[in-house]
Amino acid sequence: MGETLQRVTPSFNRSLRIESRTDRLTGDPGAVVLREVLERSGILGWMTARLKDPRSQVDVSHDRASLIRTCVLLSAQGWRDHDDADALRHDPAFRLAASSAAGLTPLGGPGLASQPTLSRFSALMAEPANLKVLREAVLELAGCGIRAERRGKKLPCVTLDVDSAPIEVHGHQPKAEWNGHYNARIYHPLITSIAETGDMLDARLRPGNVGTADGALDVILDVVDRARKTFCDVAMVRIDAGLPSAALLAGLDGRGIDYVSRLRANLVLDRLAEPCMKRPPGRRPAEPRNWLYELRYQADSWDKPRRVILVVKERADDLLLDRFLLVTSLDWTAKLRNEVLAHDRERGKAEGHMGELKDVLAPALSSTNRAKSHWRGKKLKSKTPAVDAFACNEVRLLVACLAYQIMPIARRVMAKATGTGWSLRRLRERVLRAGAPGRCAAGDLGARRMMLALSSAAAPFWSMLWPGIMALHWADP
Repeated sequence: MGETLQRVTPSFNRSLRIESRTDRLTGDPGAVVLREVLERSGILGWMTARLKDPRSQVDVSHDRASLIRTCVLLSAQGWRDHDDADALRHDPAFRLAASSAAGLTPLGGPGLASQPTLSRFSALMAEPANLKVLREAVLELAGCGIRAERRGKKLPCVTLDVDSAPIEVHGHQPKAEWNGHYNARIYHPLITSIAETGDMLDARLRPGNVGTADGALDVILDVVDRARKTFCDVAMVRIDAGLPSAALLAGLDGRGIDYVSRLRANLVLDRLAEPCMKRPPGRRPAEPRNWLYELRYQADSWDKPRRVILVVKERADDLLLDRFLLVTSLDWTAKLRNEVLAHDRERGKAEGHMGELKDVLAPALSSTNRAKSHWRGKKLKSKTPAVDAFACNEVRLLVACLAYQIMPIARRVMAKATGTGWSLRRLRERVLRAGAPGRCAAGDLGARRMMLALSSAAAPFWSMLWPGIMALHWADP
């Protein structure tokens, strides 16, 4: 950008002077904390050992690990676009946190990777083999955090929430389509998370006009199998009404995976529910109330009858009764119908976690197909094929999931230390960003050391956060 702010004086206070300075200042000291979490988790070593990098190492200025750190830290700190790396190129906290070099070497190097370098790295990560590694790394990082908090032990049982999370785009990104249900041009990714902890385990980018259940069978079975190996003994699946196809239910039954799912109504279910849809005599209640009924139902496409729970709802202001249906593999001896209903209603937690992913991290899925026309300022003699922009957008989504994975680890440490709940937005604004740019000065550069001086507003939070991270029992993936 290059402009320098000339000294100005605000009219409301003539004693105040505003000017730009060349001191080493940062508004993102939290990048150092998140780098510490990444380093202790061991996930970067796990990834770099499996990634394929066809670049000539002679011309490489930024290795794979530093590029992964740059993308993840930018996303976690709220910098959505690759262009933001150019504005933060000389930020000392980002340079120290992203670099693989030790000492003060990062401060004298080329700075953060530029936007073209990050775009080329996204294209490199979009290769099928590398994309598979990136997707598996999201679940592995979740497992590292869970085991670190439990002294290396697995969770005995977890509930996996699987749902679609529409992401609106503005442009003509490949496979982004108009979806009449959401009244927007969207991608329609399928996201899997852990209900108990909020960790994101998988994100599959899909075209905007696909059905909710499209590809769900392969995703759910793959994630459940990997979760059992990594961080839990038993996994239960909780899914929305658009997902339970015959193939999915049969696949879950075949693996012995319990599930609870909303079920779309049809004419047969309407007839089964009709005797239960009569309002009882008496005045309408001031408070809503429910009635639960056990049904046995087998759709034409199902291989066997299954347990279905009819939930009839009565509200004071509604003329007619409302209802919805749950299908579950749980026997009534394992969970009573009111327990199944309570378990289903906890889906709101997963929707809240996905809302945080979209609101706080807001992945920018903006890659489009463009064929390369110039290289190092010279026009190419022949056209090169365009990169797979859809896969690049999936890389951006998975990077946002990696960023989401490291932030809840810090959030849970803060919640435990303070005894209060922390949202990701509050964590970023109060701890990671530590207020406005310039309040955290990193300007005391001595002979061999760099001092990161925190503001008095952020220091108490860091005094609780850093020891909590150090106390976790980390182990390699």
